Amino acid sequence: MDWRKYLLAILLSVAFVAVHVSGLAVMSIDLGSEWMKVAIVSPGVPMEVALNKESKRKTPAAISFRNEERTFGDDALNVAVRFPDLSYHYLLDLLGKSIDNPVVQLYKKRFPFYNLEADPNRSTVLFKHPSGKSYSPEELVGQLLYKAQEYAQNSANQVVTEVVLTVPGFFNDFERRSLITAAELAGLKVLQLINDYSAVALNYGIFRRKEFADSAQYVMFFDMGASSTTATIVQYQTVKVKDRGIVETLPQASVIGVGFDRTLGGLEMTLRLRDYLAQKFNEMKKTDIDVTQNPRAMAKLFKEAGRVKTVLSANADHFAQIEGLLEGIDFRLKVTREEFEKLCADLFDRVKAPVEKALKMSGLTTDILNAVVLVGAGTRVPAVQDRLSAAVKRDLARNLNTDEAAVMGAVYRAADLSTGFKVQKFLVKDAVIYPIQVHFDRDGDASSKQVRRTLFGAMNPYPQKKVLTLYKHTEDFSFHVNYADLDHLDPFAVEALGSLNLTKVNLKGVPEALAKFSTEGHELKGIKAHFHMDDSGILSLPNVELVAEKTISAEEESPLSKLGSTISKLFSGSENSKDNPDVRPVTEEAEENEKENKTEQAKEKPESKEPPPADGAKKNDTEKEKKDAKDETPKKPKIVTLKEPIKAEIEDLGIPVLSGDAYKATSELIEAYNKAELEKAHQEKALNLLESAVISYKQKLQDDEFVSFANTDEVDKIKARSNELSEWLDEEGYSADTKTLTKKLDEFDTLVKPVLEKKKNHETTPEALEKLENAINKTNTFTTAIRNMTATAEGDLPPFYSETEMDGIDKLITDIQKWRDDTVEQQSKLARSDPPVLVTRTIFEKIQLIETETRILINKVKLWDQAMKAKSAQDATKNDTKKDKAGKKRSKSKQTEGEQAKSEKGTADKEAGESVPETEPQVETPAESEPEQPPQEQPEKVAEPSTPEAESSPSTPDSDPPKHAEL
Repeated sequence: MDWRKYLLAILLSVAFVAVHVSGLAVMSIDLGSEWMKVAIVSPGVPMEVALNKESKRKTPAAISFRNEERTFGDDALNVAVRFPDLSYHYLLDLLGKSIDNPVVQLYKKRFPFYNLEADPNRSTVLFKHPSGKSYSPEELVGQLLYKAQEYAQNSANQVVTEVVLTVPGFFNDFERRSLITAAELAGLKVLQLINDYSAVALNYGIFRRKEFADSAQYVMFFDMGASSTTATIVQYQTVKVKDRGIVETLPQASVIGVGFDRTLGGLEMTLRLRDYLAQKFNEMKKTDIDVTQNPRAMAKLFKEAGRVKTVLSANADHFAQIEGLLEGIDFRLKVTREEFEKLCADLFDRVKAPVEKALKMSGLTTDILNAVVLVGAGTRVPAVQDRLSAAVKRDLARNLNTDEAAVMGAVYRAADLSTGFKVQKFLVKDAVIYPIQVHFDRDGDASSKQVRRTLFGAMNPYPQKKVLTLYKHTEDFSFHVNYADLDHLDPFAVEALGSLNLTKVNLKGVPEALAKFSTEGHELKGIKAHFHMDDSGILSLPNVELVAEKTISAEEESPLSKLGSTISKLFSGSENSKDNPDVRPVTEEAEENEKENKTEQAKEKPESKEPPPADGAKKNDTEKEKKDAKDETPKKPKIVTLKEPIKAEIEDLGIPVLSGDAYKATSELIEAYNKAELEKAHQEKALNLLESAVISYKQKLQDDEFVSFANTDEVDKIKARSNELSEWLDEEGYSADTKTLTKKLDEFDTLVKPVLEKKKNHETTPEALEKLENAINKTNTFTTAIRNMTATAEGDLPPFYSETEMDGIDKLITDIQKWRDDTVEQQSKLARSDPPVLVTRTIFEKIQLIETETRILINKVKLWDQAMKAKSAQDATKNDTKKDKAGKKRSKSKQTEGEQAKSEKGTADKEAGESVPETEPQVETPAESEPEQPPQEQPEKVAEPSTPEAESSPSTPDSDPPKHAEL
């Protein structure tokens, strides 16, 4: 094998092992207000949606607690119909909000049967359960995410802990942190929080990446979900990105405009239809009780209203019907689409507002949009589509899976972030909706004027880092990070943000840091606070430092620092930020200083106007003078940047994150529920297995075929044990633990196992004997052929095998045949219920022994064949060498005779007095050319295809130049 191929094979094997080892599955969760979708990527399995236990692709985002039993999804909704206060749903909007937030107040109005109270430590929401327990939104959402993880692991058949979560784009910093806390309670590692519309844009783009070019395309995604509506404008185009010195052209999706309405969605439509149905039921006067005062009846109406709303999207009318709505009274009412649209007329009129906000923020008009794509279940309502089409003045695109677009885009991002997968790069640039600014005192004095600096303006892309430089502060001081101007939002959206003050940063140790740079030669550059908004849209302050510059002369620079500078240049390349993209000025001041230094260097550099030297000597003298002048020129001083860290204490001014003892208690409670649920699943499985075994063996005792393999004692024991277990299961078996159930099942299986083995052995023995006969026949055929070949072998090579080997294989076959015949005869005399002497396992062991011995003989034949081929090749090489030597001797003899004849001819011409030139042109025969050989001595040649080298042979001067084949 060529060494290059060998090396490539090694590299491929190493790469395969690396992917195999690190190729763990990752997942994404699209947790909405009403539904939850899960997608996975695992080794060998591309992106796919994970199914729940009902084999459905989406699960209701609901959880219930009843009789110390926790249920999810459809089971939780079934509990909600009978016990509305025991089942919790539409939880996403409650994350990271205080009890007095308008969104929480709206939730209490929509679902009055919940008992909501304030957390005494955090002032957030707590659900007071009738059992006396309290549940926080983070705790409930964390358990939903735990169930989503279970669906993913069942689909991937392995543990999955890494996840990308979708989040509404209008979530603020507190809401995003609360969702991450919920994921941590579920034992998940959040790779990223991705805005739902960004995930949709990514999913839309990855299947159309070939359609994008340098020119921008603009697509609006209109997403109406259960509780909110968002209009997003995304710009698609290809951009050049330099990574590790390699420039690539990659597609990119950039969010450039966002408009949203936090309360416009399918839930509000369902609630209005529910109230309409309740009103009609009260008008029927079938009972004196007001149906709106009965939580159970209202829960039934809510469920039916959701079903009717869905049907009316495709039909002009439909009947709402509920059996036993209240006091056993049935309810049936015909609802038309026209009536439904009248109920929600003002909601439909609000459809255009998010569209107008998104267009205003992006600075575009509707005629520039390339497409308007529908997302979310709410967009299936015909009236919504009509209002949207009128707002954008164009047809709507329905070429996207409205339910799964977000979760599929998120799982693509998860595969990109994971170390076990490699995907085609597709860049996504999100945008800031809520601008952020910093407030601080100008001179560190609270009485002085307040200064405001904007960190991230509206629609600034992220992830991004910003550096804030603070001057004139000599003592410890503080500054605030707040939301900036929010005029582009409606009043309700501003109120829903809660506290507009994010954090207060207290800087400690400023005087001590300044004292370190108080000596002469230091120039202070201010205190620099490094802010970072990550991929999840969460703002952080990684570090704060005091920066100063010191001028060092060439004499002061130590040899060690010079060596360090040389090594740094060797590994980092040019100091110029253009050559090294990782070296950039962090502030505007640093960038301006860099430009000024370059300008001063250009002014100080003298222009060379000396005439060229006249001769070589003057040139050498000039070069020497230049070198001496260069040595005498004083070296410029070097500027060194010095940094001293400043301690920053951060105080959260908004909703505090669940932490400390509260976090620990919540985590322990969730873990207890998880263990109980796992134990219950194991107990149910063991119970089902034991019940199935009892029923199955009772039926087998009625089968004459099965009973024929059991003796009287075995039949009596199985029958007695079956009756005993059946009575035990009816009385106390359903409450038994997993260990007890498993033990009884093992004992029962041990009792029945001998009968099952006898039956199985009886059924498989004929096939095994047939395979044994085939193996014996093949070996006999092979040994016969070997004996014939050994008898006719030519040359002085030894025969293939010795007589001992051949006699050994013959004896093996004879012994096995005798064993088979004797055992078959013994087995024929036994009854089915007796222990068998002819066991299938033993037969296959005999077959394996025959195949092993035969394989050894076959390998010897292969070795002999290889040896013969090697000898033939060696003999052919020797013959070719002898022919070459003989041909060269004949050629040399002919050349000598020709030169002697030519010499004699020249002498005769001179004697005859002819005019002969002193020198004659002679034609020399190249050493590589072969002399012409007699036809009978030339070896037979095989025609080969012509090559460019053969076609470009030298030609005569008068002939045309040869034509070369293009490679």
